[in-house]
Amino acid sequence: METFKAEEAAGERLDAALARRCGISRARAQRLIEAGAALVDGRPAKASHRLKPGEEVAYGPPPPEPAPQGVEPEPMILDIVFEDDSLIVLDKPPGLVVHPGAGHRQGTLVHGLLHHAAELSAVGAAGRPGIVHRLDKDTSGLLVVAKTPDALTRLAEQFKQGEVKKLYLALVLGVPEKATGRIEAAIGRHPTERQKMAVREGGRAAVTEWAVRERFGPSSALVEFRLHTGRTHQIRVHAARLGHPVAGDALYGGRRYGSLPGRAALRQALAASPRQMLHATRLGFRHPLTGAPLEFEAPLPEDFAAVLSALREAAR
Repeated sequence: METFKAEEAAGERLDAALARRCGISRARAQRLIEAGAALVDGRPAKASHRLKPGEEVAYGPPPPEPAPQGVEPEPMILDIVFEDDSLIVLDKPPGLVVHPGAGHRQGTLVHGLLHHAAELSAVGAAGRPGIVHRLDKDTSGLLVVAKTPDALTRLAEQFKQGEVKKLYLALVLGVPEKATGRIEAAIGRHPTERQKMAVREGGRAAVTEWAVRERFGPSSALVEFRLHTGRTHQIRVHAARLGHPVAGDALYGGRRYGSLPGRAALRQALAASPRQMLHATRLGFRHPLTGAPLEFEAPLPEDFAAVLSALREAAR
C-alpha cells in the first residue's frame, strides 16, 4: 500500500484527500474507503473523517469506475501491428475513444475489439475488456491489449513497475531553449477544473524526459517525450509546465497563440486538424507469456505529418 502524511491534507475529508492524491473522483475514493482499502493510522475510517496532523494514510489501488454493461461488438477497421494468442498491438487513430463512458456508449475501440476477438469479453472489466492502458481520444498511436486474464495481469504489472518503454512525438508551441531536459513534477487532479490534471504538491510522482527533434522557426518544435511513469495527461501537463504546451491542446493552452512569432502559419497548419498533436510512436515491453522483448513503432498519422510538412514549408 502507498502512504502519505496527513500534514499534506490537514483539515480535509479523507475522501477528498484521497481523490486529490490519486487523481480520481470522490465517488471512487469513497468506494476505496468502504472496501477497507484506505486506512488512517492502520485503522479503517469514514470517508468524512477530517485528517489531523500526525496521522498517516495508507491506501491500495483505487477501484475502477463502474463499467457500462452489455457492450455490443461493432465492425471496425483496426490497424493491427501485431497479434498472437496473448495480445494485440494496434495503432489507434486520432478521434477514437478507447472504451465506453459518459457520452461514448457506442463506436469505441472496445466495441471494435470485441468484434475482432470475441474472447476478450472474458478478460478484465466488462466495459474495458483487455485494456491495459489508454490513450486520450485525440492522441494517436500504439496500444497493447491483453487477450487472456494472465496476459492482462502480467502486462499491467510491467506498466506499474515502469518497465514499459513509451516514446511519444508532440508538436509544441514555441521552441524550448535547451535541446533536452527532464521534468519531475507530481501530477494530481486540478483543484477547481475537474476535467484537468495539474502539477500539484501531494500528487503522484511523474517523470518525463524530452528532446527536441526538429524546429520550425520560432513558432513550434517537434519534441520527443519519453515517459518513466504513466499519469493521466502526463505529457500534456508536463509540456504546459515547460511553457510549451502541445499544439492544438485546448485543455492545456495549446491553442493560445498570443504574440507567438509565426503564429499565423502555425494556426493555418493546424486548421485542417484541430486536435492535440500527440502521437505514441514507440512501445516496448516483455511478452507476458514468453518474456521475450518486443518493441513496435508507428509512423505519424496523415494529419500530423501534413501539419509538419506545412510548417517546414512556412519556415523556409
